[in-house]
Amino acid sequence: MISLLQIRCFSFAALFLSADSLLPPPPCDSGIYCSGSILHQVQTAKLFDDDKYFVDMKLKLAPDVVLSAFQNLSNEFPNGTVPPTELREFLASNFDKPGTEFEPWTPLDWHEKPKFLNGVEDEKLRIWGEKIHQLWKDLGRKINGSVGDHPELYSQIYAPHPVVVPGGRFRELYYWDSYWVINGLLLSEMTNTTRGMIWNFLYLVDRYGFVPNGGRVYYERRSQPPFLPLMVESYYEATKDEEFLREALPVLEKEYQFWMTRRSVAIAANGSAHVLNRYHVEVGLPRPESYTDDLELAEGLADELKEQLWMELKAGAESGWDFSSRWYVNGDSLRETRTSQILPSDLNALMCRNERTLASFHRLLGDADSAARYQQAAARRSAGLEALLWDADKGAWFDYDLLTSSRRSEFYPSNLAPVWARCYSEPEMGEKAMRYLKESGALDFPNGVPTSLKASGQQWDFPNAWPPLQHMLIEGLSKLPSAEAQELAFSLAQRWIRTNWLAYDKYQAMFEKYDVNGDGKPGGGGEYEVQTPWKNPNKSNRRAERSLTLRGGAGIMRQESERAREELHRWCRR
Repeated sequence: MISLLQIRCFSFAALFLSADSLLPPPPCDSGIYCSGSILHQVQTAKLFDDDKYFVDMKLKLAPDVVLSAFQNLSNEFPNGTVPPTELREFLASNFDKPGTEFEPWTPLDWHEKPKFLNGVEDEKLRIWGEKIHQLWKDLGRKINGSVGDHPELYSQIYAPHPVVVPGGRFRELYYWDSYWVINGLLLSEMTNTTRGMIWNFLYLVDRYGFVPNGGRVYYERRSQPPFLPLMVESYYEATKDEEFLREALPVLEKEYQFWMTRRSVAIAANGSAHVLNRYHVEVGLPRPESYTDDLELAEGLADELKEQLWMELKAGAESGWDFSSRWYVNGDSLRETRTSQILPSDLNALMCRNERTLASFHRLLGDADSAARYQQAAARRSAGLEALLWDADKGAWFDYDLLTSSRRSEFYPSNLAPVWARCYSEPEMGEKAMRYLKESGALDFPNGVPTSLKASGQQWDFPNAWPPLQHMLIEGLSKLPSAEAQELAFSLAQRWIRTNWLAYDKYQAMFEKYDVNGDGKPGGGGEYEVQTPWKNPNKSNRRAERSLTLRGGAGIMRQESERAREELHRWCRR
């Protein structure tokens, strides 16, 4: 017979188990790269300028051997805290420097004179284009086979095909960056490298159910804006490779299901329920690659609030806008980040475009029923965007705040993302959005459209302008039928090309973001400072800028019109 004391003990045990089960998981299962005493002591000792440096180091020995050795070392010191000198010696004995996971590789399909260079008449601009084209050889990486054979020794996630990395401190592939990388590769006629890049992402979806933020285990429980269907679309448009499309489509649908089941929320409006997407990462502990930043930001908070903040920061990283006042709720500091409580206009515009793209793929492959299903999903999403995010008086789509059940009124270029995605029901909505942009004050700057009109000190805010947002604005406006919209798209393209050219002419470099007030001046703010892709990746700093990342390079070279190119030639000759 079970005694009353035993019943009480079982009850308490169940409570503790239940409480533990509610704790969010760490960023990955590694007790070295994502959690544990080694990570905590090394990062808080600030042995390196960049928190990312340690978590990119390779283990020399099996993880359990290293963990045991560190436990023995910790036992030699009061409170188990290892002094910095001994920490350095421990790392030298048990870890290799970052970068040992790669082997030399040059893209086999790179050639010196892609056709687009022939269309650039101005000699200076052609040399600029050639320099950018050369970067494919500098930024290409092949992951050593030992990463696949012994994944426990690396934070690098194995990818079967060579990758193009952003450069600098970013030694691995990144998800949404790669959409612009791939379009740049295609412009350079490097279809084999492009195909391999896309296969890597399909491989990751097969493995994880989605594409991780980047190619490291500490990213494996968060994603980034889902551009994979558009990557496949770009490749198919360039090659007409129907067999590739047939193989890729089931994997694209698998990723779509992840976003619809793990990153969606149903909201009632006007008697209807609308399912829209958000960024939402239920993962605890500080980000390993920004460990001390997250730890220090959460100082003084109760434990549950720390966990909430760290989850919201990861959701902000998942958005690609890391970080921005766009994600603040009820305050003006990074501590007020509540990304998961906001339905973003650009994410839902992208999902709408993905649904239409998946419909077109099924149509191409002869599956009319599946095509109709995705077309209906896009129509439902368009209706949801109009019910919840569209402001007919202002003429734009604003992020929706789940906490207040209302639209957020601040300006961001993402307010026009449905124009880029062509996800709206009435033609005049696109023209209204164009007028909203003209009246917003965001066009008053000579060097691009700022990411916001608020100077928060974060890098996805004023005065920074980012290439993906310029590209989406320009492409969206260029698809509108009015001459006024076409002229505005042309004008924005000119501003952006001019800004990039001035930076290159001044610094012989290109940057990830630019200050809208300075001619060619790189942007700033956030967690790291500016660097260029020409810098040795192993010498980059923690506050170091993500390089060209070819967001800039591919976007710049992929000029939307011959008219823009000719106008730039005239401008440069002046």
